Amino acid sequence: MKRTWTIIGVRDVPGSFSWYQSLFGQPPTPPGHDDFGQILDTDGTVLLCLHQWGAHEHPSLMSPDMASPGNGLLLFFRVDDFDQALERARALVPRLEEEPHMNPSTRTQEFSLRDPDGYYVTISALSPPARRMPARTRPNKHVQSTQARGRIRKSKAASAPSRRKR
Repeated sequence: MKRTWTIIGVRDVPGSFSWYQSLFGQPPTPPGHDDFGQILDTDGTVLLCLHQWGAHEHPSLMSPDMASPGNGLLLFFRVDDFDQALERARALVPRLEEEPHMNPSTRTQEFSLRDPDGYYVTISALSPPARRMPARTRPNKHVQSTQARGRIRKSKAASAPSRRKR
């Protein structure tokens, strides 16, 4: 089994930690450290790691001044509570970057917003909406229940003349 831990540089780990917990509908808890925190799913899976810019001297996390935060990165999360996530997102930001729409590749609803550090975050429904079959205007004459087929066979057999040789 393999897992990836996406780590992003942020100015304020506790503030960003709270923001992502709100977006995912999680109860508020403090991050593990002032300069690092992991947003976890209910089963303990790491969803996202937040790392304070400049802490621990990681070359790519030294300063947001070296490149725009999120340049070349899309944080894409699939959620099983899409409608509730949309409500939570609208409460967190003044406007969405992309309003809810159908992604033709995944065939799921999604929307996008910016986090407090400017990262582009897309929230996608975990699965496509259930498709309802259109009502038939006329029943298919060739489709019959098993019981109906049995009754038809018996009645044909009873009315058919016997072909036995005498």
